[in-house]
Amino acid sequence: MLSSISIFCCLATLSLSLLLHSHKTICANSNETDRLALLAIKSQLHDPLGVTSSWNNSMNLCQWTGVTCGRRHQRVTRLDLRNQSIGGTLSPYVGNLSFLRYINLANNGFLGEIPPQIGRLNMLEGLVLSNNSFSGTIPTNLSRRSNLIELSVDTNYLVGEIPAAIGSLFKLERLFIFHNHITGQLPASIGNLSSLLAFDVRENILWGRIDSLVQLRNLRLLDIAFNHFSGMIPPPIFNISSLEVISLSENRFTGSLPVDAGVNLPNLRQLSPNGNNFTGSIPVSLSNASRLEMIEFSRNQFSGRVSVDFSRLNNLSFLNMGINNLGTGTANELDFINLLTNCSKLERLYFNRNRFQGVLPQSMANFSSTIKQIAMGRNRISGTIPPGIRSHANLNWLTMDSNLFTGTIPPVIGELKNLQLLDLGGNFLQGSIPSSLGNLTLLTYLKLGFNNLQGIIPSSLANCNSLLGLNVSHNKLTGTFPQQILSITTISLYLALDNNLLNGPLPPQVGNFKTLMRLDVSGNKFSGEIPATLSACTDLEYLNISGNSFSGSIPLSLESLKSIQELDLSSNNLTGQIPEYLKNLPFLEFLNLSYNHFEGEVPTKGVFNNRTRFSIAGNGKLCGGLDELHLPSCQSKGSLTTLLKVVIPVTVSCLISSVCFTVVYVWRRRSSRNASNMLLMERQLLMDSYAELSKATDNFSPANKIGEGGFGIVYKGILGKNRTEVAVKVINLEQKGASKSFVAECKALRNIRHRNLIKIITICSSRDSQGVDFKAIVYEYMQNGSLEDWLHQSNDQLEIYDLSLTQRLNIAIDVACAIEYLHYYCEPSIVHGDLKPSNVLLDQDVVAHVSDFGLAKFLSSRNPDTAVETRPSSTGIKGTVGYVAPEYGMGRGASMKGDVYSFGILLLELFTRRRPTDAMFSGGLTLHEFSKISLPEKVIQIVDSSLLSEVMASSSKSTTWRDGRARAEDCFETVIRIGVHCSMESPTERMEMRDVVARLCHARETFLGRWI
Repeated sequence: MLSSISIFCCLATLSLSLLLHSHKTICANSNETDRLALLAIKSQLHDPLGVTSSWNNSMNLCQWTGVTCGRRHQRVTRLDLRNQSIGGTLSPYVGNLSFLRYINLANNGFLGEIPPQIGRLNMLEGLVLSNNSFSGTIPTNLSRRSNLIELSVDTNYLVGEIPAAIGSLFKLERLFIFHNHITGQLPASIGNLSSLLAFDVRENILWGRIDSLVQLRNLRLLDIAFNHFSGMIPPPIFNISSLEVISLSENRFTGSLPVDAGVNLPNLRQLSPNGNNFTGSIPVSLSNASRLEMIEFSRNQFSGRVSVDFSRLNNLSFLNMGINNLGTGTANELDFINLLTNCSKLERLYFNRNRFQGVLPQSMANFSSTIKQIAMGRNRISGTIPPGIRSHANLNWLTMDSNLFTGTIPPVIGELKNLQLLDLGGNFLQGSIPSSLGNLTLLTYLKLGFNNLQGIIPSSLANCNSLLGLNVSHNKLTGTFPQQILSITTISLYLALDNNLLNGPLPPQVGNFKTLMRLDVSGNKFSGEIPATLSACTDLEYLNISGNSFSGSIPLSLESLKSIQELDLSSNNLTGQIPEYLKNLPFLEFLNLSYNHFEGEVPTKGVFNNRTRFSIAGNGKLCGGLDELHLPSCQSKGSLTTLLKVVIPVTVSCLISSVCFTVVYVWRRRSSRNASNMLLMERQLLMDSYAELSKATDNFSPANKIGEGGFGIVYKGILGKNRTEVAVKVINLEQKGASKSFVAECKALRNIRHRNLIKIITICSSRDSQGVDFKAIVYEYMQNGSLEDWLHQSNDQLEIYDLSLTQRLNIAIDVACAIEYLHYYCEPSIVHGDLKPSNVLLDQDVVAHVSDFGLAKFLSSRNPDTAVETRPSSTGIKGTVGYVAPEYGMGRGASMKGDVYSFGILLLELFTRRRPTDAMFSGGLTLHEFSKISLPEKVIQIVDSSLLSEVMASSSKSTTWRDGRARAEDCFETVIRIGVHCSMESPTERMEMRDVVARLCHARETFLGRWI
């Protein structure tokens, strides 16, 4: 018996040993499969840090870096190589790691496609391939891995659509596909992912509706931003009470948000519907979402009053309502600011670019000390800047631009020591720039342009040694170029001093701005030569010194400005030849040399090879260039020498004869001063004979008739050997007052010179072939006719003219600049007296030139409120019905404010395409009233329909279409508002032309996105 038991024990022990040996052998063989797979993966990796150096035969694979094995079978269950700078491709052998549950290769440099063999990993629960360079599509067979809990393939270069079969992953909790190039619509099967907690597909090219998402009842994170989704947001989305983040940013959603949007979202921390086309009001029910930390409603069309009770949102740190149509024009519509004082964590507040009106509540001073950024620019907020702003010691960003603020800049702003951006531009601020701004040593952007600031630029600004951009343009600042600014060599983005009253030379130290990209000192009174040291500013892309009194030649050293893209030297007193190097500047896109005294040959290469890219008008001694310039040919040096030998003696003889003749003439006609003055004035202009003008116009052929006015007919002609195109205005001397108009126009135009005023080439005062008195004025020819032609085509015109929004803005500014010049820069000041679209002519580049000075008057003062005619007319001033100021009809003399009225009507006509004499204007309704009652909400309904079509067409093509549309609508409102202010019935309520220019320039720069 004992022997039998012993034998049984021995057999049992032997069997157990064999079984264990067999199991060990099986495990070893299976483990070997994993080892070979890992080595195959290693062979395709680029591993600069040597992370996989331990992957060798010297140690057990379960000890290899990034490898985790199961305790029971010693099989690879986890592969984690995240953040290791590994490159190369992922081997298909990864599909042989059959026990693998988790793969994390995030934040590396993997290339190529995701191997479909991953779809064979039946036990896979997590696949994280984020932030690599994988390409190709999402493997469709991943949908078979029913245990998958996390799928993160974000931040790669994946294409194709989201596989429809993905809806079978019922255990999936996290789906991250953001920042790829995935296209198509969301598959309806997405709604089957009942366990999904986080869904993030932002920054792809997905489109269509999102109705399937309402079934995801456990969702906490919903981020579909930066796609092309459209339609209305399904209201049930706002009933998913588990949601913590809703990001719908930058899509094409329409409609309004449900009024109860905040009722069922107790866990919501972020709501971001920004950058869509939502309308209606901001739901008041958001007051119930008490955990909200971030509200981002910007760049939509939300309107109405802001009635959310922000005082209940104690965790709110970020509120952005900018770029909407919020505001009603009613009292206390800024009271939401009072409720924000209870938000103790508020850091950033934006409500810029809306329609808010009224005065800022004093409670703004009670914001939490955590507030860092406030943006309220481009509204209609009025009053003064509250001194309580000083309490926000942590403020680093304050923008209050483009409002109606008045008064002075509070010196207490200088106490905001952390301020980095200060923008007060585009208001009605007066007084001087406070020296306390020099205390803002961290300031990087200071924008004070488009105000009425006076005095000098304070020397304390030299302490702002972190400045990157400074804009004090369009003010009334005086003094010389501010020496204190020259020491701020950090200024690199822009330095805008234009349109002030600065004088003196441009100091050579301006070359210290070696990294400056934009320099604008135009529209001042600077003089002297252009400093050669500007050549050190080798990063300059934009240089504008136009509208000053610079003299001398263009420095040769400017050849170093290899980055220059736009160069404007116009309207100065520059002389010499056009430098040859200008044609070699590689990035030069536009060059303006007009209205100087340049002479010699115009180059034909580089920027000079395209007529639309340069302007040389108003330089009478240029030759050569492109044929279309119609300049005389340049003479060779030899022929010039021969010519001089003949011309000089003849000229001297003629000069002596002329002097003798003039002495005798003046002695004999001293009593007829007016007649002698007229003759002297005519001698200042080159006079042509009747025969020459008759030949130029083909005997004043009706075929050459291009216009007709109250005092004459205008013909197109070809004059002289150079075959210069001209416009010949033949005065109808039978018309009463025509001769006086001829004298007035010649007198007005003989000494004025501006790029936006029509230029007289010659005059003629003689007799025609029948011996009858003949008078004519010859102007430069304007290829694009009159503004009247463009706005109101006759039915027989085949070509349809449509001026773009930018062109209309440019034309408005051109005309305004011309009138500003007549009012403030002529001595004595001149009133045009008959401003209307037919007297605005457009040249080849659609630059506007004001013409017809037959009713021009000279004033005794430059004060727009007190200036009167030097010799008032006994018959009263004439003008054109619809454009003439109402006070002229009551016998009041010519004034600047009369021109302002005419300009206002012209501006309204330019943008509405409606004449002031349109049949619709009757029964007390005028173009002025029609425009006034449209402000602000209905402006879009009165502007020219072609402008609306342009905005919509450009909107559909641009990735920033919403911002472009908003800028266009803001521009319409600004322009119409300027037109209404200019055409007020009372002269004292009208704007001054210098302010009109500033406002229009601001509107244009804002619309073009260049407001700096």
